[in-house]
Amino acid sequence: MEHDFIDRYSRIDSFMSRLDPRVKIVGLAALMVCIVSTAPAALPAFAVYGAIILVLTRLSGIPAAVILKRMLVAAPFILMIVLFIPFFRGETVVLSRTFGSVTFSVTREGLILFWGVCVKAFLSLLSVILLTATTDFPTLLKAIEKLGCPKVLVMVLSFMYRYIFVIQDEFMMMRQAKDARSVGGSRLFHWRALAGMVGVLFVRSYERAEAVYLAMCSRGFDGNVRTFHPFRVTVADAAFFLTLAVSLSCVKVLGALYG
Repeated sequence: MEHDFIDRYSRIDSFMSRLDPRVKIVGLAALMVCIVSTAPAALPAFAVYGAIILVLTRLSGIPAAVILKRMLVAAPFILMIVLFIPFFRGETVVLSRTFGSVTFSVTREGLILFWGVCVKAFLSLLSVILLTATTDFPTLLKAIEKLGCPKVLVMVLSFMYRYIFVIQDEFMMMRQAKDARSVGGSRLFHWRALAGMVGVLFVRSYERAEAVYLAMCSRGFDGNVRTFHPFRVTVADAAFFLTLAVSLSCVKVLGALYG
């Protein structure tokens, strides 16, 4: 079975996909640092950050529906973290409700912090989605290795990316076999079958890992991730980085004025 939902849109021929991955990583990381370090009260600055991300999205050629769908996957986790912030921070109460013996008070400082965390989290998430959607995963790993990331971490991530789909296929085949042999049955039976499948999957994964390790040793694997990407910084890369750097500098000044 083929699984390409991570790299599916990295094959689109667009301006963003043609940029050197190292330039994209540094540029979008700088964008996220600027977003996180901007004061929540600087609303015009966040509006400009959103406009920059919108322009980059247009240059990526990725459908907006795809980006929105990927963002919605992580949105519940962000909301779970920030949902109770307005109730536990600050002294200026703007709303208070009592339920039995428990009183919930929403504070002005909490609302400001809630807004800041939400907008920073979602804008940063959009930046990460743009980076991962316009760069295939092996090339992205090679780029962060060239930027100084430890090789051990890069190797672990590359193996995870390569073999998590193999383990997923193993589990899907085991599930199909279980469904074909257990029509009906009680709920307890299905839970016991699932527990057995997890144990068998662990054993199969361990055995496959040993076989892969021996195969790699026999082929002279030295721990380096190799890709066909040339990794050359072109004029377009330099222009993109310079334009983004100037834009972020201007937005930081704007944020300092309104913050």
